[in-house]
Amino acid sequence: MTASRYPRVTDPAAFGRVVVLMGGESAEREISLLTGAAVLKALQSKGVQAEGLDAGKDLLARLTAGRYDRVWIALHGRGGEDGTLQGLLSFLRLPFTGSGVLGSAISMDKLRTKRLLQGAGLPTPRYCVIRNEADLAEAGEQLGLPLMVKPSDEGSSIGMSKVERPEQMKAAWELASGFNCDVFAEEWVAGPEFTAAVLHGQVLPLIRIQTDSNFYDYQAKYFSDDTRYLCPCGLPAAEERGLQDIAGAAFDAVGARGWGRVDIMVSPQAGPLILEINTVPGMTGHSLVPMAAAAAGIGFDDLVWRILETSFGEDAA
Repeated sequence: MTASRYPRVTDPAAFGRVVVLMGGESAEREISLLTGAAVLKALQSKGVQAEGLDAGKDLLARLTAGRYDRVWIALHGRGGEDGTLQGLLSFLRLPFTGSGVLGSAISMDKLRTKRLLQGAGLPTPRYCVIRNEADLAEAGEQLGLPLMVKPSDEGSSIGMSKVERPEQMKAAWELASGFNCDVFAEEWVAGPEFTAAVLHGQVLPLIRIQTDSNFYDYQAKYFSDDTRYLCPCGLPAAEERGLQDIAGAAFDAVGARGWGRVDIMVSPQAGPLILEINTVPGMTGHSLVPMAAAAAGIGFDDLVWRILETSFGEDAA
């Protein structure tokens, strides 16, 4: 992937006053609060002058009154991860962690991400857009069963359903349609699932995810103690490097920067397939980026610090 250079900061005073934005009003509020609390604790333990802020309707006024020097974005989902917050902060000339407007907006929209990946020659599962009830049968015919139905603009597997029988299609579509965004069906990939964390232009060791659930859903991601995370991932070194290269190319293709995560499944027939790119991944006790960082010798507090370094922007003096 494209090499990124961020300044290595040694003095916490160099960050100035930092606000950790968390909570918000998206469907991922619960996880955002957990992420924000963990990030805030880590920053304060490292001597950073940081405080938390639950992002509500008065966010603009509170940001303006707070006289902050930079923002650690811990908001997941719409309003925090979709480019809208990034646009506001850019307008306010308030430096922030992670991806900018473009990378955030594209990555949050799974459907546009898939189209962009296809245009860049990168592999992603086959899919069909579902615009109305009449499209349900056609999606099943084109993709076969089982398949996944997904809302385009939600994260954390919210609104997603595995469809195994034709009579389940309508309920899955109605659930996904309730999130007021595009809905698409995606072919079911039966192979192993891997995730690749990205930090400062480097792809960290891969994690293989194993769950007894139908798929790696919201409960399995954040609360289940039965989900298994393998790091080292068990692949031969050359195969792991190959998946890391694909993840890095996908991260670059959508314009993401700083830090994030790329999710990949490996089909026995089609090989690696990119599921999605996350520009503000979770930082909870069950989260994947801290696990990958630990495997690379980076503790949680240091990881949070290094993510804060991305608020200076690439190639900053």
